[in-house]
Amino acid sequence: MELTTVAKIAVENTAYSFDMLFEYSVPLNLCHSVSAGKRVLVPFGNSSKKRIGIVFSVYSCENPSSKLKSVCSVIDDEPLLTYEMLMTANYIREQTFCTYFDACKMFLPLGYSMKIHISYAANTEFNGEFNECEKIIFDFLKEKNNFIDGETILKKCNIKDNFILDNMQNKKMLICNVDKHRRTNDATVKMVRPLQKADDEKIEIKITKKQSKVLEILNEVGPVSVKEICYFTGYTANVITALETKGLVELYDDEVYRSPYELFDENEKEEINLSAEQTAAYNGLVNLYNEESAKCSLLYGVTGSGKTQVYLKLIDKVLEDNRGVIVLIPEISLTPQILSQFYEQYGKEVAVFHSALSLGQRLDEWKRVKKGEAKIAVGTRSAVFAPFDNIGLIIIDEEQEHTYKSEMTPRYHARDVAGYRMSKHNGLLVLASATPSFDSYTKAQNGAFSLFELENRYGNAVLPDVEIIDTTYNSDMVGENISKRLAEEIRKNFEQKKQSILLLNRRGYNTFAKCCECGTVLSCPNCSISLTYHIKNHRLMCHYCGYSIPFTSKCSKCGNDAVNFNGSGTQKLEEEISVIIPEAKVLRMDTDTTVSRFSYEEKFKSFANGEYDILIGTQMIAKGLDFPNVTLVGVLSVDQMLFNDDYKSAERTFDLMTQVIGRSGRGNFHGKAFIQTSFPDIEIFSLAKSQDFKSFYNIELPLRKSMIYPPYCDICVIGFAGEKEHSVFKSSIEFLNLLKKIHSEKFSDVKIIVLGPVSPRVSKVAGKYRYRIIIKCRNNKRLREMVGTLLKDFTKKNKGISIYAELNPENMM
Repeated sequence: MELTTVAKIAVENTAYSFDMLFEYSVPLNLCHSVSAGKRVLVPFGNSSKKRIGIVFSVYSCENPSSKLKSVCSVIDDEPLLTYEMLMTANYIREQTFCTYFDACKMFLPLGYSMKIHISYAANTEFNGEFNECEKIIFDFLKEKNNFIDGETILKKCNIKDNFILDNMQNKKMLICNVDKHRRTNDATVKMVRPLQKADDEKIEIKITKKQSKVLEILNEVGPVSVKEICYFTGYTANVITALETKGLVELYDDEVYRSPYELFDENEKEEINLSAEQTAAYNGLVNLYNEESAKCSLLYGVTGSGKTQVYLKLIDKVLEDNRGVIVLIPEISLTPQILSQFYEQYGKEVAVFHSALSLGQRLDEWKRVKKGEAKIAVGTRSAVFAPFDNIGLIIIDEEQEHTYKSEMTPRYHARDVAGYRMSKHNGLLVLASATPSFDSYTKAQNGAFSLFELENRYGNAVLPDVEIIDTTYNSDMVGENISKRLAEEIRKNFEQKKQSILLLNRRGYNTFAKCCECGTVLSCPNCSISLTYHIKNHRLMCHYCGYSIPFTSKCSKCGNDAVNFNGSGTQKLEEEISVIIPEAKVLRMDTDTTVSRFSYEEKFKSFANGEYDILIGTQMIAKGLDFPNVTLVGVLSVDQMLFNDDYKSAERTFDLMTQVIGRSGRGNFHGKAFIQTSFPDIEIFSLAKSQDFKSFYNIELPLRKSMIYPPYCDICVIGFAGEKEHSVFKSSIEFLNLLKKIHSEKFSDVKIIVLGPVSPRVSKVAGKYRYRIIIKCRNNKRLREMVGTLLKDFTKKNKGISIYAELNPENMM
């Protein structure tokens, strides 16, 4: 019996409730080109509409289903995804409850996505019968005598049937044409090269002096870009075009990479000298790497202890084995300093991945890694998907940061994906931080991870002196944000020609506006959040959906001219500093000032060069930055973060204070740091002052245990959203009842504690109300199977309400 080739394919735009690997037969003419990891075009659904799919596997069978549809065409010449990438995509789907295709897309740069344009023309050789609508369409296309897209056809013919064109194609009435266009094209440059002819083929051709000069250069240096030769000779491109017409040169397009390195200077590689403490950590990590099996290690070191030098030395070892390296950093703001450091050491072997790059740059960096031209991928969360064939090392810097967890589908954590990829490559995963996550530190304490510690700052640097300032009384303040004590120290630091960093984790000028007569707070109509006043544009803005209105002191509710500002943000702090020290040059960094593509690079470079005296910003300036001339750090208003309604509030506050304090005194000058708070007697402040993470961990851990929170359990949040609050709440109750039913009937072995449904702190965002069910559980196969079953059963019956499941979210509320 003749064998049939069948492909299992992940298809785009499928709902999670019926997502699977769909089987398609492979036509004989495509058998040699369809393979795992390639994209294909397939018909999908009752209308046979064409969709893009990614091939997971190909096999042969004797009796395939007669209902199998066939692959239409192959998009890629070479596989884009390796076997390991496909397996990782399968892992992501299982862990995040997303579709196969959405998981696969994480490995592809946005510029690689395809646009499909389908058009139809009349098949003039068709001799069958038409119904009335078919006749209208056929005559219209026959008259046009060209391919026309389906939407235009239906509109011009005034026909509402969305399936009619596919049905006519199946009946051979129409000819279908499918055009595939990549979202971002390759960058090319026009090149010119001399044409070599044999002596007996040489023909006397008259050429001008300019043409002779161009030929002389080409024969000497070989192929060169048209732009370069015009620059060096001063001639126009017409001279080269004339030579092409005479058959003496050839013009062609050559692919070039859109480089993001323009702001960095490539220097000679520096020798890395490690201290005794660093050497001990490095040797331990190298021994783990040499075991050639999947390993995970936590590198715990105080701020400024030189963890990066250990990374670099370890990377050198991995590169000697010709294996790939991925280095993850938590914020785009950290990319310039980290990248410049890596680029100075490794030059063009470094590729960078983050959202501030253009689509073309991201595409080209991806291609350089794919082709083996770059061996080190440095970037934010998405860099974990760098397309290396053989990864030896993944480093996650500041591994506790919430930015490593995606808040959009698929809701993966980069740490989990990195661990899975290392299990497939038998490589080493290194997690590093001065304030590691409780989950990672607990695993290190229990022996699941190896632990290496750096307890001292590198070189001559020592930890800064830290002072806690009580801001309970207004008389101690010179403004809304700055205490008299801190203002005095900032001025002294300025006079000594040293730099200062001030952290206020709220952007804007005033955090809300309130009517003094009726008490109405001006709020966003789309979100349950107050509007923030921005002085630069004199508008009230929502930091969730972007809604904004011009500020007016007139209350929209009572009509009185009594609306006043309250609260304070980075813009107000900038103004206060300019009053306290008017001669100081102040740089403010928050999401309002860093919107342009290279704003982080430019601003940090200016501050490092001493063009500014004081840096003000939100948490983007708190971590990973190294400015040797910074000798003073001020932490303002952390109380709001500390008393948040999340079990991680204390952990996040300690982390932020410890990290920003660590920016002071990293060079040869002793540093100072100041923490302003209205609750100076709370123990967390004294522990942050001494950077005593271990004591904080030992105090916080029993509280987690008594309340059954991570690391003593996992958290699964089921989220609901919709335009009508009652419908959303009703749906969440229905889901809760379904959970009780399915748990008792099929999954009684799965131990869970269910809380809710509850409304989050911000209950409405972008016009949609939200509710959540919180499940304390253990993340295992049975738990995921139960949640997957619930999601599929629930979405089949409830339309109009969006639902998602997320394991171990960074913020439950």
